[in-house]
Amino acid sequence: MTRIPAGIGHRICSHAVAWVTALMLAVAMVCIPQAVAMDDGTATDAVTVDIDTATAPVTAQSGYHLTLDIANPTDHALPAGTVTLSTNVHYTFISRTDIQQWAQDEVGIPTPQVLAEVQTPEIAPGGTATVAIDVNADNAVLTSIAEWGPKPLRIDFHTDGTSVETHTFLTRSAEGLDNATPALNVTVALPLSSTQWQVDTDDLTTLLTDDADADSDVVSLSKTGEAQVKEQTQLLNNHPGVQVIADPTYLDAMRMPIRSSAIMQPAGFDITAYAAADTSRYDRTGIRAEDWNAATALAQYRQALGDDEAELDAVAWQGSASWTQQALTTAKRQGYDTVVATSDFSDMSLGIVRTDTTVVPTDAGDVTVLAAQPVLSGLAQGQATSQTATAERTAGGRLARFVAQSAFYQMEQPYTERNLLICLDSSTDTATLDALLSAIEQSPWLQMTDLHTLMSATPSATGQDALLAVPDGDGAGQAVSERFTPALDALSNANDVVIRFRDSVLTDAQEESMKASEDTQALARQDADSVTHRSEDATAWVNQLLAVNRRCALHALSYNATADSATLAGPQTIAETLSNAVRITPIESLNVVSETANMPVTVSNALPYPVRVQVSATTDSMTIVTSRLVDVVVPPTSEEQTTLAIRVSTSGTANAQLTLLDREGNAFGAAQSTTITSALQISDMSGFIIIVCAVLLGIAGLWRQFHRVKDPDE
Repeated sequence: MTRIPAGIGHRICSHAVAWVTALMLAVAMVCIPQAVAMDDGTATDAVTVDIDTATAPVTAQSGYHLTLDIANPTDHALPAGTVTLSTNVHYTFISRTDIQQWAQDEVGIPTPQVLAEVQTPEIAPGGTATVAIDVNADNAVLTSIAEWGPKPLRIDFHTDGTSVETHTFLTRSAEGLDNATPALNVTVALPLSSTQWQVDTDDLTTLLTDDADADSDVVSLSKTGEAQVKEQTQLLNNHPGVQVIADPTYLDAMRMPIRSSAIMQPAGFDITAYAAADTSRYDRTGIRAEDWNAATALAQYRQALGDDEAELDAVAWQGSASWTQQALTTAKRQGYDTVVATSDFSDMSLGIVRTDTTVVPTDAGDVTVLAAQPVLSGLAQGQATSQTATAERTAGGRLARFVAQSAFYQMEQPYTERNLLICLDSSTDTATLDALLSAIEQSPWLQMTDLHTLMSATPSATGQDALLAVPDGDGAGQAVSERFTPALDALSNANDVVIRFRDSVLTDAQEESMKASEDTQALARQDADSVTHRSEDATAWVNQLLAVNRRCALHALSYNATADSATLAGPQTIAETLSNAVRITPIESLNVVSETANMPVTVSNALPYPVRVQVSATTDSMTIVTSRLVDVVVPPTSEEQTTLAIRVSTSGTANAQLTLLDREGNAFGAAQSTTITSALQISDMSGFIIIVCAVLLGIAGLWRQFHRVKDPDE
C-alpha cells in the first residue's frame, strides 16, 4: 500500500473525480500502442521527439512555451503531421514511484485537457524539424490550474502511419495562487576547476636549457580555459547564490580570481582514488602528501589573491571512488574536516528527502560529510533519472523534470525544515547552467542558502549511526584506480629519469680546471652572461624540474579528468629532453693500419650543468677490440672529446657499439655504432706465414751450404 505523505493527503479528496477517471482509463491506456508501424513496415521508434526548451516554472504571466526537435533518421520522408500537448490540471503526484513511472511512460495517467495543437512540416529523410509551441497566459487550461506543483504533460506527435508519445512535466508556480507553502532550502554548489591545462613548450625548453626560473609559467590555462574563465565569471556574477568550491590552482591561474565560498584540494587531486589504490604507486610519481593537503590549498589561495592573511574553509570534493572509511581518514589527515559526497552517501530508501549531513568518526577525527541529493544533482549534471525517461535525453527535458522534482520534494513535507545539497558540474556549458540556475531562482518553493548554513545544519547522523552510511568500497575503488594506471606509469617513469640524472649523471663537483674551461667556452659561444648568473649547484634547477613534474601529475590525476594528455606531456618532455641532452656525436668509420690505435669519441651536453658519464664500447670481433669504459666530464652546453684504445691482431672488419652509462652503470640515451677496418700487411697471419717460410728456406740453404761436398778446386 502506498503511503501518502503529510501535506499531500489533504488535497486528494478534492480531486476524487479525477482519480476515478484515472482508474477507469488506466487499463485502456496501457493497451494503447505508443507507436505504430509505418506503412512499409519500418518501426517508428526511430523517430524521436526531444525537448529543446520549455517554460519552467509556469507563472500567472509566463504562459507556456515549448520548443521540440523532431528527428527523422529513416530513409523515408515523414509527412506533415500534428503535435498535441495535453495535461491533467487536477492531478497530484503522491509518491516518488508515481512521478518516476510517468517519466518512464509506465503509468497511464489521463490527460484530458488539451493545452495546444500545432501542425508540423514534412521532414526529409535524415532531417530534423524544430517546432515551437506558444500558449498564452490567458489560456483556459492554464488559468484553470488551481493548485501549484507538477502536472503530467503528454506530448503526442502524429503523422500518417507514425505516432510518438513523450511524457514530461508542467510545473505551476505558486505565484498568483493562494496555497503557497514555506520554501525548501537548497545549497547549490559548483566545483570550480578546469581540464583545460597546457604545458608551455617554450617555457619548458627555457627551463631545461637555460636554467631560467620558468617553473610558474610552464603549466597554465589554454586559450579555451581562459575563455571558460570569462564565461564562468559572468555566470557567477549573474547568479550570486551559487556556492563556489574552487580549485586553488585554478584561481591562481586567473588574472582576477572568481569569488569562492570554499577551496578544494589543489588541482582537484582525486583523494578517493588515491585512498583506494596502492599509494606507493603515487609516491613514485613524485607527488608528496603536502602537495594536496588543506594547508597547501590555503597557501595557494592566498597567493592567488595576493593576501597573506586571507582565510577560507577547505572542503574536499569527491573523486572517482566512494568516500570509504579509508578515504575519509585520508582526507582528515590531510586537514579536510569537511568533504562533499557527490554519490554513494545518500540513503534513498527513506520515505522523504532530508538534510543529508553526516558526521563520521575516523581514526584521525570526525569528518563532516555533505551528501548531494542524488536525483536533483544528477539532473543538474546532465544525467537522466532513467534510460527510459525519454524526455530527459535533452537539457530542456531534464530541466523540466528538475523543476517538477524539486516542487514534489517541497510538497512532501512543506513545513519541515530541510536543506538539500545540489552539486553542479563545472564541465557543463554555461548556457545550460544559466538556464538551470535561473529556474531555481524563479521557483518560489526553493530558497538558495550558503555553504556555511549547510555545514552548520544539525547532522542527520553521528557516531555509530553515521558509520552505517559509509560505503564499504566493495572493489569499485580498485576499478577506479586502474583507470589511472597508464598515467601513474608514465608519471613514475618520467620522475625516475629526473631522479637518475640528479643522482648519477649531473656532477656535484665544479673543478677549477673545468670551470675555467667552461668560462672560456662560454665566451666563445657568447653566452657568458647566462653562465655568470647560473648557480654553481644544480640542486635548485633539478628541484624546479621535479616541481613541474608534480604540478603536471596533480592535474593528470584530478577527480574531473582521466589522465590528461596535455599535462602528461610535461613530465614526458622533461624525461625525453634529459635523456637526449647528453649524447655521443656520431662517429665515422675508422681504418686501422697498425696493431694499436685510438678512436676519438665526442660527448655533447645540452644541459646548463656539467655531467660526468662513462662511454662504454664493445665490438663484435675477437681480433679487433676496444677499451671497455672511459670516464668523461662534459661542461654545461658544451662538448668534450675522449679516446678509446683499439688493439688489432688481424686484418678484418668489426662493428663497434658505443653507449653512455651513468655512474651506476645504467645505459641511457641513444647508442652509436661505427665500423673499424684493419689493414695490417706484415703483422697479420699471412705475414707470419711468409716470415716462417723465409726462415725455413734460409735455414735449409745454410745447411746445404755447410754439408755439400766441395770440389777439390775450391
